[in-house]
Amino acid sequence: MKYEELTHRIIGCAMKVHSTLGNGFQEVIYQRALAIEMEKQGLGFQREMAMDIYYEEHLIGSRRVDFFVENKIMVELKAVIKLEDIHLAQAMNYCQAYNLPIGLLINFGARSMEFKRVYNVNHPENKKAS
Repeated sequence: MKYEELTHRIIGCAMKVHSTLGNGFQEVIYQRALAIEMEKQGLGFQREMAMDIYYEEHLIGSRRVDFFVENKIMVELKAVIKLEDIHLAQAMNYCQAYNLPIGLLINFGARSMEFKRVYNVNHPENKKAS
């Protein structure tokens, strides 16, 4: 799987944050802690980065992504009791809108940290893999 090592490293950072803080905080607290942990692990990232959203190659707006790691992977954070289908759909839509092959959806709000790798099925890199 493309970017497997990188996604594994990001997930490891998130697990360290969750094991240290537990659940119950607001998303911004986890975001700040994850930034510290990723920096300690030598991952390059931008936090709250504005990314353009396209529709059929037309710029239609922008949205801030929680993290953009190593200029490759979008990371969307949640702090909810349970991930719902809408959260997964949102992360998948962001991958498509940003034209990225893969993203991560990480939830710190559950008793056990949850994560999902999300793929942009329309991205050329993923079409080659299938």
